Amino acid sequence: MTAIDLNSDLGESYGAWAMGDDEAMLSIVSSANVACGFHAGDPLGMLKTVKAAAERGVSIGAHVSYPDRVGFGRRDMDVTSAELTADVIYQIGAIKGIAAASGVSVGYVKPHGALYNRIAHDAKQGQAVIDGIKAIDPDLVMMGLAGSPILELARASGLKVVAEAFADRAYTPSGALVSRREAGAVLHDAGLIAKRMLQLAHDGTIEAIDGSTIKIDAQSICVHGDSPGAVAIAREIRQAFEKDGIVVRSFLTR
Repeated sequence: MTAIDLNSDLGESYGAWAMGDDEAMLSIVSSANVACGFHAGDPLGMLKTVKAAAERGVSIGAHVSYPDRVGFGRRDMDVTSAELTADVIYQIGAIKGIAAASGVSVGYVKPHGALYNRIAHDAKQGQAVIDGIKAIDPDLVMMGLAGSPILELARASGLKVVAEAFADRAYTPSGALVSRREAGAVLHDAGLIAKRMLQLAHDGTIEAIDGSTIKIDAQSICVHGDSPGAVAIAREIRQAFEKDGIVVRSFLTR
């Protein structure tokens, strides 16, 4: 692999509560998943993040979520399909408006947290998200977990998709993300993470939490913006890629 996308969840500060270092991350990543107000992100913060991304030529995605600010969008919700479709339309509409005011456009959608994990294997909620995306802009790319059924469901529904891997998360032998409630689910060693991502970029494989090697076909790698040491991790990955001749570039520019 000679090029790969590096993305991060940004725009997640809310009022007086600061989350992550958007300015630093935007100098490293090639795509920004911008919160749309349902799990995090207030209008002013979203606008600042989108403008900063635009100045750096970073692609912008809508980071849609369940309506769960208290739980930061990481609590599963049993919502109706109609509600979820409307929530997705609402959130994409919000970030599209902010992007238009900043002279740029939204290129993709990445669901957040519990919604992301739920729709990876829940066809009913997955279809509701897909329907919301198609209703507002069928040209938007849908980002989802590499190897999960949601990607094929989105393709079958007429959407373009991009498969994603996570730099700072551990994987089960089946290719799922280890639950954040379990020990070792979140990785913190920047050097080790960079080595894992080089292996992924070159071989399409990664070591699972039990030591086995699993196959992952991904075109984008995520570093969570709210993780401790997120900037150092993202910088280490980018430097390792560039040293190895791998170009960090948005999947939308290929």
